[in-house]
This record gives sequence, C-alpha cells and structure tokens, in this order.
Amino acid sequence: MASKKTVVELIALQCSECKRRNYTTSKNRRNIQEKLEFKKYCPHDRKHTIHKETKVK
Repeated sequence: MASKKTVVELIALQCSECKRRNYTTSKNRRNIQEKLEFKKYCPHDRKHTIHKETKVK
C-alpha cells in the first residue's frame, strides 16, 4: 500500500558555519513553503549562527 504524505514533516537545522546538523524540528508544509532559517546556538562553534533547513536522513 502507498502511504499518505503527511502535512507535517520532520526537518533538520544545519549550521551555516560548521555544517553540522544540531537541531531537528517539524514544519507544516501547507503554511510554510519556503525553507526555514533561524539564528540558533551552535555548541561546536560556541556562538549563535544561522541554521538552515535540510532533510532528516
């Protein structure tokens, strides 16, 4: 059987400086079509950096 695509999908947030995936979150694809971008704390760089949306593997 084919599975239904869910409206809410899991995404990972990747640091723009160290390229590590530090956070996971979910987003509603109906409300937000563009890629998410947050300024969050990176524990590897020990500072706040921009984290962009990537796929969860």
